[in-house]
Amino acid sequence: MKPSPLYRIAAVLLLLFAVAHTLGFSQSDPAWGVDALLQSMRSMRFDVMGSSRTYWDLFLAAGLSVGVLYLFSALLAWQLASLRPEALASLRVTLWAFALCFAVITVVSWRYLFILPIVFSAVITACLAAAAWRSAGPI
Repeated sequence: MKPSPLYRIAAVLLLLFAVAHTLGFSQSDPAWGVDALLQSMRSMRFDVMGSSRTYWDLFLAAGLSVGVLYLFSALLAWQLASLRPEALASLRVTLWAFALCFAVITVVSWRYLFILPIVFSAVITACLAAAAWRSAGPI
């Protein structure tokens, strides 16, 4: 298989991951019993480098930033799918860094998250690594 379909698959998965993460990261189930914690995160203010913030502000900023980075990754994977083989071969380090980044995200997901992000990140990693492998050629 050529690298192009693998990058396209990764791009679609990354887009789905970005949307799901952005819509879902701040949701909670009352059955989890975290209402007091969430209220505390929203209400306790502190100064950070001259700005008054809450832990909820920091949590939202981190979560939204991850969503933006997943969206950027989707766009990057889509763009990589349209490059000529010679161009891909000249980006070997970038292609492997992209795959390695998602391998690390897979490990972090496995350690700290749950099945859905583990599966998404593992499949994305497999697609990116296979595409990087298929893109290797003489520079």
